[in-house]
Amino acid sequence: RELREARLRCRRSCRGQVRLEELGSGPGGELPFWGALLRRAGCLRNCEEARLGAASRHRAAEEVRADFQRRVPYSYLQRAYIQLNQLEEAANAAHTFFMANPEHMEIQQDIENYKTTSGKVSLIDREAKPHMEDYTAGVRHYDREEYGLAIEFLERALVGYYSEDEDCQIMCEGPQRFEEHEYLDYKASLYEAVADHYMQVLACKHDCVRELATRSGRISPIENFLPLHYDYLQFAYYRVGDYVKALECARSYLLFHPDDEDVLENASYYEGLLEGTMDPGTIKPRKEAKALLRRHKLESHLLQVASAGLGFAYTEPNYWKRYGARQDEHSVPSSISNEPEEGPRLSLAKKPTPKPDRELKEGGPLLYSDVKFVYNSQQLNGTQRVLLDNVISEEQCRELHRVASGIMLAGDGYRGKTSPHTPNERFEGATVLKALKYGYEGRVPLKSARLFYDISEKARRIVESYFMLNSTLYFSYTHLVCRTALSGQQERRNDLSHPIHADNCLLDPEANECWKEPPAYTFRDYSALLYMNADFEGGEFIFTEMDAKTVTASIKPKCGRMISFSSGGENPHGVKAVTKGQRCAVALWFTLDPLYRELERIQADEVIAMLDQEHLGPSEMNINPKDEL
Repeated sequence: RELREARLRCRRSCRGQVRLEELGSGPGGELPFWGALLRRAGCLRNCEEARLGAASRHRAAEEVRADFQRRVPYSYLQRAYIQLNQLEEAANAAHTFFMANPEHMEIQQDIENYKTTSGKVSLIDREAKPHMEDYTAGVRHYDREEYGLAIEFLERALVGYYSEDEDCQIMCEGPQRFEEHEYLDYKASLYEAVADHYMQVLACKHDCVRELATRSGRISPIENFLPLHYDYLQFAYYRVGDYVKALECARSYLLFHPDDEDVLENASYYEGLLEGTMDPGTIKPRKEAKALLRRHKLESHLLQVASAGLGFAYTEPNYWKRYGARQDEHSVPSSISNEPEEGPRLSLAKKPTPKPDRELKEGGPLLYSDVKFVYNSQQLNGTQRVLLDNVISEEQCRELHRVASGIMLAGDGYRGKTSPHTPNERFEGATVLKALKYGYEGRVPLKSARLFYDISEKARRIVESYFMLNSTLYFSYTHLVCRTALSGQQERRNDLSHPIHADNCLLDPEANECWKEPPAYTFRDYSALLYMNADFEGGEFIFTEMDAKTVTASIKPKCGRMISFSSGGENPHGVKAVTKGQRCAVALWFTLDPLYRELERIQADEVIAMLDQEHLGPSEMNINPKDEL
């Protein structure tokens, strides 16, 4: 942080001290420009050395910078604060690390432990971006219809945004990588070399819009981020009776989306409210919004010119996606609204989450007469959810449980961690291929190993049919799992057996978002859990809202019961603590993309096909089954 602030101060100072001269005409006309350039470079070097010392003291390797970007130092800080018994600081360090690493289950559990032991509920993100915090607070007040407070925070967020934008622009003027050239063999002419470097600086500056819209630790930005400030504000100002500001913000939003029918109608409505008291034509969009958009368009033009004329690789992203918009169920002027009919028109059709890439259906045939339908999505208070019973029989449950006891390995699927989700339970698992291998070796009955394969295929067919998918559903991962409550560790327990999460995106409860990016398994489309027993305490499967707190449905496992659902952020879920006994299930994840088919499943398919050939056993087929596997 100190390094960044020192560089910002030096670059601002040298900008003010040394102005770049315009290029003159005739011989030597460019010399004043290059002279100013050299003086500014000298100013920067002298300033940074005075503040920071020699460059060798503060230039870090790429790996170190990446660690700071991922907030790794806070993981070390947490442990150090624990040793010093400074639990409050340890909790804040853990929280700061977790904000950039939400998939880190152990840190999540540490945070829950801190809350329990210290009673501390509110945690501080030491690396929070102020403009992002203010924006989040503003939206929260807006949703509560606290429009005065929403205006205060959103206006502060805009001030912070434009200040951060200026800093981002300045920081882009540092060293750049020559990705397409080996530096030592660089043979470009003066103007080619300058253009190559400048285009990389310009691409960095142009991307500040994305940088400022991206939460810490995320890859994907909040869509339509800057325009959304003005969209929230135009309606908030209307609700507090400030029609001048409402029109000003509406026109600022229209700079980015000039064809937005809803906001165009809002602006027209605000003009009507002001007629007779002032000339609405004198109210203009905000200057800072106009200046930023003008600069952004010019940057884009220069990058496109470089791409066409210099071979500079560049593709212009869509920085202002329209489907990132407010969602106001209370403010649409119609017969079902509590707003007056002549009020501003605000569209319900605009959603803050991306549109699904396929049509969502459900209610298809269950294919098997013994399978019993229990609840659909509506009855489970969600989207793309179904609960079924009798998917397998009591006898099959018992046989599968016997297989499980013979093949499962502690920590399977989690790099050997025997308690990957909670220290209060032991986790064991096994794959289909492992079951078949043990069947071949005679360690479990081959028929029982085959059952694991067959029931998972049955589940896949049911899911594909019920959700009426018009393309093949492939296995992404199949896992037979058991969670066992550890004796002596269940008193005063307040954690979950499996924390609330989504299966194909990184759940961010504070932002009410689910980021579809690595390390999440973004290729997963549907999930299913087939339960094998009910003789345990706790262990209910729960769906929640995206806040990871509000439970929308709770399901008690029992033999033959299966819950299936789409794998995205629309279905956050988890498992309540198993406080006594052992809870077993077959966990299944599916994908519509054949590129992400489960490799072990493909190998298992080959083994099954070999077995089915003339119904021969391994000894009759004259092969070594271990080698074949």
